[in-house]
Amino acid sequence: MAEGGTTLEYTPTWVVAVVCSVIVFISLAVERILHFIGKYLKKKNQKPLFEALQKIKAELMLLGFISLLLTVFQGRIAKICIPKDMANQWLPCQEKKDQTVTHIQTLFSSFLPHGTGRHLLAEASGTASYCTAKGKVPLLSTTALHHLHIFIFVLAVVHVTFCALTILFGSTKIHQWKSWEDYAKNMEYDPEGGSVVRTKITQVQEHDFIRNRFLGFGKNSELLGWVYSFFKQFYGSVTKSDYITLRLGFIMTHCRGNPKFNFHNYMMRALEADFKKVVGISWYLWAFVVIFLLLNFVGWHTYFWIAFIPFILLLAVGTKLEHIITQLAQEVAERHVAVEGELVVQPSDNHFWFNRPRLILRLIHIILFQNSFELAFFFWIWLQYGFQSCMMGQVRFIIPRLVIGVFVQFVCSYSTLPLYAFVTQMGSSYKKAIFEEHIREGLVGWARKAKKNNKGNAVKRSANRSGQVGPKEESPLVLEMVEAYGKESAV
Repeated sequence: MAEGGTTLEYTPTWVVAVVCSVIVFISLAVERILHFIGKYLKKKNQKPLFEALQKIKAELMLLGFISLLLTVFQGRIAKICIPKDMANQWLPCQEKKDQTVTHIQTLFSSFLPHGTGRHLLAEASGTASYCTAKGKVPLLSTTALHHLHIFIFVLAVVHVTFCALTILFGSTKIHQWKSWEDYAKNMEYDPEGGSVVRTKITQVQEHDFIRNRFLGFGKNSELLGWVYSFFKQFYGSVTKSDYITLRLGFIMTHCRGNPKFNFHNYMMRALEADFKKVVGISWYLWAFVVIFLLLNFVGWHTYFWIAFIPFILLLAVGTKLEHIITQLAQEVAERHVAVEGELVVQPSDNHFWFNRPRLILRLIHIILFQNSFELAFFFWIWLQYGFQSCMMGQVRFIIPRLVIGVFVQFVCSYSTLPLYAFVTQMGSSYKKAIFEEHIREGLVGWARKAKKNNKGNAVKRSANRSGQVGPKEESPLVLEMVEAYGKESAV
């Protein structure tokens, strides 16, 4: 027998068979569930959500590969020895002489025979004595590696679950705007000019959009305007007049020939396409995890201060999105006293930070991940070490963390995400989701063909000089449309 526990050589075959059967059954069940979800999304022509599901699979595979590397190299890692004084620096908790295993921390290990939780993942034989003989200590014990496995698993589950809940609740809120879309589409339009027919002149100062967003006490002050936008994100973040006015501004800028364009469906397609970016874990998010694990030592209360990062970012993003709507109202109110027909705003990238509407999506990505990381870290400590663990912190730190985490999740789902889906359409360019899926596929093929034909232009000019017939050149209109679609696809 090995020093660290019983090896497979002396483990009953029925135990090995039962454990393997359970693991394989659970894995196949999860795989089939994801497969049926993918088939359902394909059947409903939800390609963006299907691609998001594929992204989730890729992220889970990456996290599984990280866990596999830790398992394979755990013996080698445990045999990396460091001096004792280095091992006693930057500790998350003050080291105690007599530490015992308590509470729910044996939850993940109780399924093995005899409940030997401290021997999970095949505790490497003789690793401690290997470093002790040199007067040193292991860089990372196999017990700590096992805890790291569990943290990776909890982080993956919490992040994917929270992102899915955010999109689900956000989409539910956006679907409530469908009645506004139907109302706007039923308005009387001029089929030739593509504008809304009105028999009277619209007084700008009397328009609901202007009165709600620009007029009133304090709204002519820049500072008070930001304060108003800050509180506006918590109640009635988007009103009916906001939706109808900004929708008309988008159509008159990008779809003037189609006044009954379904802006609501376009907005939902764009949000679904963005979802696959939100569920991923980018390199800068992994860098954040590493930095947090580095700075999470005793006395700094890093686990508490980290909760304020998504909280502050959420409030900043929500305030900015609300202020963009106010700026659009201010531009029209300062430029016109009265307009013929309906009030039309002018979308522009200038209203966004660094003239980049897509930056908002990246910030929402960071908000969701950091909030998921904070709550995953809380649940991991609770399950692994118990509620009384020194890593959990004092109650006066725990309660604000949980309250902030729930608040961020709720506000991001019901306010910030719908605001993002709506306001980011007010940029200078449209997204490729403006086209239906079959039209996009046709445009992609068209763009490739046009690019191939353009490469033959040089051959054509050379052939004309020699009296030969070259390839047909695409018309300027075709090239202009292909170029515009190519720019949007690259955004």
